[in-house]
Amino acid sequence: MNAKAELSWVRVCRLEDLTDNLGICAKVGEHQVAIFKVKDVDGHALYAIDNHDPISKANVLSRGIVGDVKGHDVVASPIYKQHFDLRTGQCLEAEVKIPTYQVRENAGNVEVLME
Repeated sequence: MNAKAELSWVRVCRLEDLTDNLGICAKVGEHQVAIFKVKDVDGHALYAIDNHDPISKANVLSRGIVGDVKGHDVVASPIYKQHFDLRTGQCLEAEVKIPTYQVRENAGNVEVLME
């Protein structure tokens, strides 16, 4: 039997619990997920990435500095300062990529789509 894992939206926090341009870490299933609310011209954008920095091998990306590099919303790892694109997970300085997750606001809650 080849059953696909079922996807579901998991509530992480209230939108009002997030501070613009600062990350939080939440354990969602077996994953540490870094959640960011980035202030933009339309109000804000939500991003969810894996909290694990593959270069330093530490779970620290939620503590990184959020910014803009060449029009991309990024987080800089607090250890070695590599920049990870919050939309794609691609590292701008190395050939590594971190997982990203779908995230949404639903009735004032922040939810992440997980298996």
